[in-house]
Amino acid sequence: MNTNLSRRHFLRGAGALLTLPFMESLGRLSAFGSSAATRPPLRMGIFSTTGGTVLESWKMPSGGALTKLPSILRSLDFCKDDLLLLTGLANNGKCENLNGHESCAFTHLTAAQNASRIGGRPIASISVDQAVADAVGKETMFPSLEFGLSNNETVYSFRKDGTTAPYENDPRLVFERMFRGRKPVVPNWSRRAANLAELTQGSANRDSYERSVIDLVLDDAKSLQRRLGRADQQRLDEYLASVRSVEERIDFIESRQRLDVLDSQNPGPSRIHVPDALTAESARYIWKNTNRIHQDPERHGEYISLMADLMILAFQTDSTRVCTFACGSDEAMFPGVVTVGYERHCHTLEHQGNASFVPDADPISREACRQIHAWYTSLFAEMVRKMKALDEGGSSLLDNTMLLYTSYMADGGHGREECPALLVGGAGGTLKGGRQIDFQKKTPVANLYLEMMNRMGVQADRFGNSHGADGAVYDGKLPGLSQA
Repeated sequence: MNTNLSRRHFLRGAGALLTLPFMESLGRLSAFGSSAATRPPLRMGIFSTTGGTVLESWKMPSGGALTKLPSILRSLDFCKDDLLLLTGLANNGKCENLNGHESCAFTHLTAAQNASRIGGRPIASISVDQAVADAVGKETMFPSLEFGLSNNETVYSFRKDGTTAPYENDPRLVFERMFRGRKPVVPNWSRRAANLAELTQGSANRDSYERSVIDLVLDDAKSLQRRLGRADQQRLDEYLASVRSVEERIDFIESRQRLDVLDSQNPGPSRIHVPDALTAESARYIWKNTNRIHQDPERHGEYISLMADLMILAFQTDSTRVCTFACGSDEAMFPGVVTVGYERHCHTLEHQGNASFVPDADPISREACRQIHAWYTSLFAEMVRKMKALDEGGSSLLDNTMLLYTSYMADGGHGREECPALLVGGAGGTLKGGRQIDFQKKTPVANLYLEMMNRMGVQADRFGNSHGADGAVYDGKLPGLSQA
């Protein structure tokens, strides 16, 4: 067998290969557009606070129609019919070599059967946000966005390869990542099919020569592989796969940018609002130091509102369809928000105000925790109100979104039973709001994540410990979310 390969022969094949996947990536855009030509896509957002909740002020005594909202949720009264309050969910995965906060955090969005830390590295299964991003992320500029005040302990998002997704805590950097080199544009979903048709036709005309070399390059690659040993064949396969993957992503981004130009000529009905704090040159370094956020509730609230605006912008411009916001900090101080007692340190209040038997908890600290959680909800409610007001052509951004308002722990005592879970939005018509649904105690929160994944187009029959946890029930699902 002749294994003498000329440098020219190899470069000829490799050089032509760099043009191969364009029509494939454009075809992916076209396929998406044809199925959702007049309908905006479904987005999934997770707004996760610290400190859990105060259960008696979070839920009604029993399930049914949401009449008078519990005090922590009172600021969401304007969108009562968009709320689905779920009780009885628990996160019962096994944890090793983890403190209380890590146990709650590593299992929070993963619902992992086992979580640990080995050699300093967090270990858990894939999280629900990353599982959805793997399925729908190829349709947008960014598969997912993660931001907020997550730290070394409060790690929520895990990829399928076991690595953690880093959270960006500077809102200015999140904005620049989304829109550096591109202008925020609201897609006109009713015209998306026509725009895609125009883009596809124009691209086909421009790239006809590039398309014509595909068969040649594939033939060259096959010929080359026959002349290589088994190890070199594997290396070439890996090389071709990696080049194709990178090229597909680059060409998809270029295609999407051309599509944004067409959208900008006739944009959708909702208007873009970009806060000055994201664009003003004077604000470039204002969020670099988060210590002041922890000490000053007014600044803390501004930070949360700004990050919430980023989630809205990301969804509104279809920059991504998956966002996770780690909201708040256990180490924050709350003077002015807490109006009872003398303690203002969140972490201290969480431990004093929670107990396995509620009457054993300090009632003043528990009321302080209730005030803090109501404050978080009021900021979340601002985001919901804005999303409800954004028209996407006959439906609102909130109608086309599934928001999970939750916390990485059930209560400030590191509890993982009765996890707070509030679904907000229409999820494209697949959720029936205005209700509290009480599920069997210790129902795995993994069941909720599986329901969310399925609505986002992930075809799966199990997730995390949906079938392996103590208390596994409902065949890994949650019945009744889409009907009264």
